[in-house]
Amino acid sequence: MAFSNLADETRPALAVVRPAVADDLPAIMAIERAPGFAAFVGRSEQAEHRAMLAAPGFAYRLGLGADGSPLAFAILSGIGDRHGGVYLKRVAVLRPGAGIGTAFLTALIDEALGPFSGWRFHLDVFADNARAQRAYEKLGLSRDGLLRQAYLLPDGSRKDLALMAILKPEWEARRGRAESARPGGAPGIKPRLGESGS
Repeated sequence: MAFSNLADETRPALAVVRPAVADDLPAIMAIERAPGFAAFVGRSEQAEHRAMLAAPGFAYRLGLGADGSPLAFAILSGIGDRHGGVYLKRVAVLRPGAGIGTAFLTALIDEALGPFSGWRFHLDVFADNARAQRAYEKLGLSRDGLLRQAYLLPDGSRKDLALMAILKPEWEARRGRAESARPGGAPGIKPRLGESGS
């Protein structure tokens, strides 16, 4: 299913969100290391990615364009947590501002609070990354607190992390309002999810 209504012809549209596999790691690592991302996106070496990809409780997701090109990736953890906390460990969109991030995050939250049986979808974000925080707030996540100097940068300096989250009932209420606001209550177009599984 295409997202042509969310992007014009000059911008890539998110078509599919699917589980990532080991063969996707070069594309994931390239997105992590895109120019200008170092201050906003965490990075892992290939061995760490492979370990997380194989570990229970983790799920890697890849967002693809209609042509099959990788546009975004995410790492979720806490899958199967008895308290229902699904944590967005990392997310990156290759071209921020192109209309892909909202669709990708919507699909991730739908899966986290649906098939993954999560109750709370949560994340932390650099406290000075206002753009990302606005994107999360647009989807209904609230700012739940601040972890002061919690992230150690490669140069030895530290950054604050803002905690953000949304609960399943809050997400369902938002999704219900969004569906009922469409003409005729028609369901919105969303990226096709690949088979569940990490």
